[in-house]
Amino acid sequence: MLPYALSIFSGAFLLFQVQPLIGKYILPWFGGGPGVWTTCLLFFQTLLLGGYAYAHFTSTRLKPKSQAILHLVLLGLSLAMLPVTPSDSWKPHVVGDPTWGILVVLFGTIGLPYFVLSSTGPLMQQWFSQTNPGVSPYRLYALSNVGSLLALLSYPIYFEVNFTRHTQGTLWSAGLAIFVVCCGFCAWRLMRQAGPVAAAAPAPSSPPASAADEGVERPASLDKLLWVALPAIASILLLATTNKLCQEVAVIPFLWVLPLSLYLLTFIICFDHARWYNRGVFSALLVVGIVAICQLLPVGNEAPIRAQIICYTATLFVACMVCHGEVYRLKPPPKQLTSYFLFISAGGALGGFLVAVVAPAVLNDYRELQLGLWLLTYALGVLCFRHRNRTLALGAAIGALAVTLTYPWLRSYFDDGGTFWAECIALFHNQWFYVAGGLAALMACLIDFRQRTLLAEWRPRMASLLMVISVAVGVVFVLQWRDRGTVQIISSSRNFYGTLKVFNYYPFDEQDNYHLLLHGATTHGLQFQNPARSMLATSYYPDTSGVGLAINHLPTGPRRLGLVGLGTGTLAVYGRDGDTLRIYEINQAVEQLAHTYFSHVDKSAAKVDIVMGDARLSMERELAEQRSPQFDLLALDAFSSDAIPVHLLTKEAFEIYLKEIKPDGVIAVHISNRYLNLRPVVEKLAENFGMSVVSISDDDQPNWWIYATTWMLVTKNKEFLAQPAIRDAAENPETRKRPAPLWTDDFTNLYSILK
Repeated sequence: MLPYALSIFSGAFLLFQVQPLIGKYILPWFGGGPGVWTTCLLFFQTLLLGGYAYAHFTSTRLKPKSQAILHLVLLGLSLAMLPVTPSDSWKPHVVGDPTWGILVVLFGTIGLPYFVLSSTGPLMQQWFSQTNPGVSPYRLYALSNVGSLLALLSYPIYFEVNFTRHTQGTLWSAGLAIFVVCCGFCAWRLMRQAGPVAAAAPAPSSPPASAADEGVERPASLDKLLWVALPAIASILLLATTNKLCQEVAVIPFLWVLPLSLYLLTFIICFDHARWYNRGVFSALLVVGIVAICQLLPVGNEAPIRAQIICYTATLFVACMVCHGEVYRLKPPPKQLTSYFLFISAGGALGGFLVAVVAPAVLNDYRELQLGLWLLTYALGVLCFRHRNRTLALGAAIGALAVTLTYPWLRSYFDDGGTFWAECIALFHNQWFYVAGGLAALMACLIDFRQRTLLAEWRPRMASLLMVISVAVGVVFVLQWRDRGTVQIISSSRNFYGTLKVFNYYPFDEQDNYHLLLHGATTHGLQFQNPARSMLATSYYPDTSGVGLAINHLPTGPRRLGLVGLGTGTLAVYGRDGDTLRIYEINQAVEQLAHTYFSHVDKSAAKVDIVMGDARLSMERELAEQRSPQFDLLALDAFSSDAIPVHLLTKEAFEIYLKEIKPDGVIAVHISNRYLNLRPVVEKLAENFGMSVVSISDDDQPNWWIYATTWMLVTKNKEFLAQPAIRDAAENPETRKRPAPLWTDDFTNLYSILK
């Protein structure tokens, strides 16, 4: 077993080690948003499906010797593809949705090696089953997931913080060479033992040879459907949870790895032994987790980040335990092993496709998490009917009962005002109908009224309870989607880069009517609709802000201003006759909204040019074509969102910015952020380039349309920072500076700057 175990373990380790590595390489090329990682996961799941299909069809259509020869050829070709890290020639040169561009880059760089690695698990298990008849191979699948989990956990904890991307790529290439040796040895053994083992193998009509086969009949069509549906639901929840976390913090490997690690951990636990998955316990926990999600979603990013991470990931773990635990209970005999894993991988790829491709095309907001949870509750009802299982229904009932009885206390915890007991009494009084209805449903489904005890045997009404819960969950989510309050939403859209909403406040108040742009959960500017107030510098950009002070104290004469991040285009109000404002924006939908519902750009006295595409790549092309704008001031306004584009704050990025500004020009960096303290990062960059830096915060604002902000001004022009207005507004240097390493394209560390 050892050669097969080493091949499976090393293959799985390399398979999941390369995922965050290649993601870090291409993340800066496609805007640094969470959609990049979602598309990467789609690629990985699709190629995993291809590898499983290859393992299935070669093991069923080819003789053992032919299988071994073919795989040896593919192993040799995968070595010829090294190194797998993409070169600069793969950088994109198109504007718009980059989904297909990302897939092309991934296929052209790691396609073949990843395909070979992805086939390792089922292929080695099939070869092991052929050479060791009568021994169950399913624990080797758990070993595969152990290798995958170890790779994911070790990447952010060890490899990312100790090695540059280049060194990581070199180490991975060496690991692939070791894997090829182990896998090649297994292929050689298969060729040697093919003849004798084939003669000793039981005939197709023989009864199952292992204990794992006992009591297992040929899978029914419903079982095969569940082989696909349950992994698809788990995949949807994995990607939806990852999207949720990345949108509200940052697109970093840790927040890619954590959900994926829990996802793989459930595979390890469930496929090691059936005893680890207790239907009653996990169905109860699932109900509790869904209710917690229902409470957390309306709060949004106002909830503490640790509470969000714990709640979302814990619910993901429970949901995946249910999905994978039920899939394991539906496993076929080892003879059908490759087709079984092929169906499972097809479900994973289907879930990835639905989230990465279908959802952005048909939904105008992120709904995958809610839809995935609702589908899972429905699938539980189907499973309860399929297995005539009392435990699933009883566990869900206990979870629902616990939630019903504790709900008022939970609400009183979240609500403000009043005493604890007053809140509880009020909530019980206002919701007695729902509490009574819930208890009545539980009693009707689970209690034998004649014997006045819990039903000791299966009854169809038990599964009906799960269907009632499914309907209730769907109703709650729909009500949350439709609850928009009293604010009018005049535009709502979604694409690769996230969701965009335009709100119309006070539409019947001519004086105070204004439009506000929301990207995800972050405001990206607002504008009064009254012509007399429409060109006010609002939100993050008033005269008292760091960027406002910097623009107003630039030398007289025509000014050349640069801006990374369009938003509503508020900075265009500072434009004067003769000025030029060049704005870099990656999302075409933002440009359309800026012209349709806002007029900052159109009414500006300056000449405004909007350059579509990633700001850094656009500037690189400008420098290559020797048409650098030479800005007096370059404003970086891409970090106020919760998911920041890290690649715009690296040493290599600042080298580009310094070539884009005049020798005495200013770089203004907006570092207002809910979860991250970016000040040490900017100070380290300024120190590295021998520049002076000040931080300006304007927290005390008299008007509601002016937001508290923090801007940092970086320049080699010390006289500019010594001007009285800027000097007086600047904050005192921090006496106890937080250590921050110099960020580069090869090395960044967000953990050290979490607030």
